Amino acid sequence: MIQNRRPITDWLPITKKELEQHGWDELDVVLVSGDAYVDHPSFGPAVIGRIIESEGFRVGIIPQPNWQDDLRDFKKFGKPKYFFGVTAGCMDSMVNHYTASKRKRSTDSYTPGGEAGFRPDYAAITYTKILKEIYPDVPVVIGGIEASLRRVTHYDYWSDKLMPTILETSGADVLVYGMGEQPLRDIISLLKKGVPFESLKTIPQTAWLIPENEELPKNKNWEDIELSSHSLCLQDKLKYAANFKVVEVESNKLNAKRILQDTNGKTLVINPPYQTMTEKEMDKSFDYPYTRMPHPKYHKRGAIPAYDMIKFSINMHRGCFGGCSFCTISAHQGKFIASRSEGSIMKEVEQVTNHPEFKGYISDLGGPSANMYRMKGIVQSICDKCSSPSCIHPVVCSNLDTDHQPLTNIYKKVDAHPKVKKAFVGSGIRYDLLVKEYNKNLNTENADIYMEQVITRHVSGRLKVAPEHTADATLRVMRKPSFKHFHKFKEKYDQIQAKHQLKQPLIPYFISSHPGCEETDMANLAAETKDMGFKLEQVNDFTPTPMTVATVIYYAGVHPYTLKPTYVPKSAKDKADQHRFFFWYKPENKQWIKDKLNQAKQPELLEKLLGPGANNMEKQVPNWLKNKRSETNKNKPRKKR
Repeated sequence: MIQNRRPITDWLPITKKELEQHGWDELDVVLVSGDAYVDHPSFGPAVIGRIIESEGFRVGIIPQPNWQDDLRDFKKFGKPKYFFGVTAGCMDSMVNHYTASKRKRSTDSYTPGGEAGFRPDYAAITYTKILKEIYPDVPVVIGGIEASLRRVTHYDYWSDKLMPTILETSGADVLVYGMGEQPLRDIISLLKKGVPFESLKTIPQTAWLIPENEELPKNKNWEDIELSSHSLCLQDKLKYAANFKVVEVESNKLNAKRILQDTNGKTLVINPPYQTMTEKEMDKSFDYPYTRMPHPKYHKRGAIPAYDMIKFSINMHRGCFGGCSFCTISAHQGKFIASRSEGSIMKEVEQVTNHPEFKGYISDLGGPSANMYRMKGIVQSICDKCSSPSCIHPVVCSNLDTDHQPLTNIYKKVDAHPKVKKAFVGSGIRYDLLVKEYNKNLNTENADIYMEQVITRHVSGRLKVAPEHTADATLRVMRKPSFKHFHKFKEKYDQIQAKHQLKQPLIPYFISSHPGCEETDMANLAAETKDMGFKLEQVNDFTPTPMTVATVIYYAGVHPYTLKPTYVPKSAKDKADQHRFFFWYKPENKQWIKDKLNQAKQPELLEKLLGPGANNMEKQVPNWLKNKRSETNKNKPRKKR
């Protein structure tokens, strides 16, 4: 890592000494984060800190405090004037810590040197409880993805139980859900005007608890909708599942209702979200005076892997209208796309090219799904009334503008920058948007130009796409299109490759043990992808995370929209068996596959995977045993005739 010579005051203070170097003796707001401090717009605490700073407040960050000693890290800045802000970091701390099989991870991408062990499990809860114990009279605002997706009764996979709102388990005063810029600006603005913190009850996109009998603040523009109580959810899984549908539907509306839920003698109040951020608001969040580097204190501890991954990338938009059942992006960032202006994007390109380590390669021009930039409803009034969780499932909405031309224009402008040798699209591409058979209103001319531009100029060796499965029944549960559309996309991809004499593999992502997926579905997936010439690498076992349809099905055993039973592979053996089908080509799996498919009476699948005559093949013998037998036979004395 190149040593940075910028003055330390270019970063927000993280120590008492730095506080003094800023000329401050106290802070208005103190942020506590589970991540190391990287002053870059891709890292939430940096964005929040810069917003607070821009409003004239003095703000400092306590990154990755030690929660196991005398708690001196939490005390180093003393009591802030207004509040503490707490986040577990850019990831849910449990996803950060554990694999789908609940094994502890040995690394942490948001820590210098990739070291694990610098944040606790359930970090937002742990940090808040500590702060409340030390400073009981100082308000705590929790935010970030961990708090956002745990704002209501939710299933926690790692403890295997239903948990109440994180407001209760943490003791926080206010929860900010989703991307926090808009509610934070209003909180700061009202505090500046002298409004007491306890009066901030009508700010959109916030949640809080009040005593059960206390009167709710009035807002003439809001209607209320009540969920089944937390105690009822504990007694009845169907109540929990039905609750989820309400939360998801309201989260996907532009004009949503206020959500109420009784929780252990208190009322949880979730105010409706803000309207989607405008282009001007998006630009503002990316245009603060970030150093775009980790804090200098980390220089000797090693690189921060998450930073290394994004330091030469450009995030062009937020949100995702895919609504995939297993994904939390739309639950946190929203269904509607918030895009930056071309000017703001090109300004960031200039900043990236001036980075001291830049060698001419931009690693990603993208977003949650790379090719959703500027896509939105053609007639806004139709979107205003919509409550669908997805704009492209089960069909692409006829009101959705999916023109790829604005994206192609930006790619070409970045390509033309004198300091850029190559700009890659590292984010996954939503391939179904580029298939005419699925996206009926597609502007095929612009889509073809986009595909040719991407394939010839922006693929770094291989292109990632995510069909996720091949079985139609499973794909319906996933809210993904039929796999036949992936075949169509691959045909087009291969044609363009052949035209330009390129050999850039298409890398498809798949998920095993997803709700709705039977073992034979995995065998069919293995056979179909083998026929297409794939030996799968980018594969995942389904991990239940809070606030997704798939997690509700995993826990409740029913689909939240129909309340009908849905099959779920839950045991460790079932999950491991499904995952094993991905690797049909490994010698150690062949006998196992033969036994499994014979038991399932699937001889056709067996032949597809292992070839004709697979049932007659010799039972696989491990190499070490073959060698041992060979040595034994070699040394064995021959019998005389």
